[in-house]
Amino acid sequence: MSFPDLRSFLKHLDNNGELARVSAEVDPNQEITVIQHRVLASKGPALLFENVKGSPYRMVTNLFGTRKRVEAALGRPAAQIGGGLAELAEDLMPPKLSSLWNARGSLRNILRSRLKTVTRGPVTESVSEPADLMQLPCLTCWPKDGGPFFTLPLVRTRDPESGKGNLGIYRMQRYDASATGMHWQIEKGGGFHFARACELGSPLPLSVFLGGPPALTIAAVAPLPEDIDEYLLASFILGQPLRTIRRASGHRIPADAEFVLEGTVSPGDIRREGPFGDHLGHYSHSADFPVFRVQRVLSRPDAIYPATVVGKPPQEDYYIGEALQELSVPLLKIIKPGIVDLWAYPETGFHPLAAVSVRERYQREALKHAFGVLGESQLSLTKVLAVVNQDVDVRDFEAVSRALWRNLDTEEGLHLLAPTAQDTLDFTGPAMNTGSRLILLATQGPDGPIRTEPPPPVPGKPPHDGIVAMAALGEAVLVAQVRKGADKEAIRVALKSHTGTGAYLFHVLVSEDVPLSDRRMMLWGWFTRFDPLVDLHPAKREAVGNRLVLCPPIMIDATWKEGYREPVAFDPDVQERVDERWEQYGIAGT
Repeated sequence: MSFPDLRSFLKHLDNNGELARVSAEVDPNQEITVIQHRVLASKGPALLFENVKGSPYRMVTNLFGTRKRVEAALGRPAAQIGGGLAELAEDLMPPKLSSLWNARGSLRNILRSRLKTVTRGPVTESVSEPADLMQLPCLTCWPKDGGPFFTLPLVRTRDPESGKGNLGIYRMQRYDASATGMHWQIEKGGGFHFARACELGSPLPLSVFLGGPPALTIAAVAPLPEDIDEYLLASFILGQPLRTIRRASGHRIPADAEFVLEGTVSPGDIRREGPFGDHLGHYSHSADFPVFRVQRVLSRPDAIYPATVVGKPPQEDYYIGEALQELSVPLLKIIKPGIVDLWAYPETGFHPLAAVSVRERYQREALKHAFGVLGESQLSLTKVLAVVNQDVDVRDFEAVSRALWRNLDTEEGLHLLAPTAQDTLDFTGPAMNTGSRLILLATQGPDGPIRTEPPPPVPGKPPHDGIVAMAALGEAVLVAQVRKGADKEAIRVALKSHTGTGAYLFHVLVSEDVPLSDRRMMLWGWFTRFDPLVDLHPAKREAVGNRLVLCPPIMIDATWKEGYREPVAFDPDVQERVDERWEQYGIAGT
């Protein structure tokens, strides 16, 4: 089943008990954030808020808050979509009459994956010019956010020379009735188009869509090659042409969107944006970004405003990201046949940690595969990449940790790359967009595994008073929760020297806000809070030839440090108000 607009998807969810209507008045300033977090944590329904304070419009959130709803939005399992595309690519290389005939069903779908031009649609029924963005119920998600934000905008740009299109989701801070920020992070297609417009000295037309086919939202965050238009993926998922209206800007806007914001960004027109509590679970940097000057707002009758909330995992982006990996990995394996599987961990915010399983035809071919992955689009922003044998389940960190324990030779398999570009949201490097990378090669050599017996169980009593608690994260990693202000060098020596902890390859120090009872939060606390270049502390450093070797056990300082971005947290007063009002919301099953 495909959904041509947001309303058809909401009707499907409603019919299947996956939509809760909230008639009580709710505040877009933090109250909705607390409600959504509570509902998502219980795997509850999508939320249609029918009475949003300060706005005439309804708001929907938590659309993609379960794997089941993401699959419903796609119309079928994501792996099935990706597998079908990969099979088609294989069948058509080289093209033969027999292979064309066998692939006729998929080819029919590809041919339908085009744009259909219509002269008008529901979204053009109301035009507000000049724009009045203050009517829209933008969310202020966290207490220290820089202001209200559009959190689910689909931003459409075109290369000012080639005309090739891009669709992406970039947060937009609302400044006033006609201006927002445009948070183009590093390695984003819209940012590349704006950079080209700046070179030409001309404004860049922008169209921002709110709502529309749910497939369009998912396609907007898909890791497609730079010159592949996300419109094509959206229409392929739909299984029918995407209805669009050609505008004077040259853009083709979805006829069935709920809102469209039209305007421009211009060279030199910048403004301070942020901070914002983002999907890494911390407030991201406040910095100067381009200003989107909105000239007009198009909308459907009784338009519904879509939004999302991010923060510590899991959130909606967790489930969308899982599905997109299921969709894209089969295609990556066509491009790079040595790759068996790849997984970027949503627990860490995706970019901080990925693992790839590979086939090795000769010794150290794994390093080639690693550099190949780090050369692909947004995968180039991966901070830590573990490379393991083809039989390892890379989607299970315990299995990856076991492979590290058995096969990682720190003399030859640990590769530190610095300085490198880094994800804009990562705050651990010396400056925005800069940092370092770590490659861990843990493929089995011709002589078999290096280690076979697992390390001893974690001792019940920590070897140093500065350690609050300890837990194993697979066979290679010991995680130690440490007190604020504790002597980390003394802890490193104590962990290295203790018979029960010294055998582990990695000793990861985390702060007291990271619960050791939750594997997802352990990965979050580790990988969002360390820079490989400065936070690796080995038992010994040795110069071997022209290489610096780090000898295990290696302590990783993943504690929160002065200068790091603050983790997000609810305002206690807002949280208490939500608790007191919970029965008024009428959200069943939570």
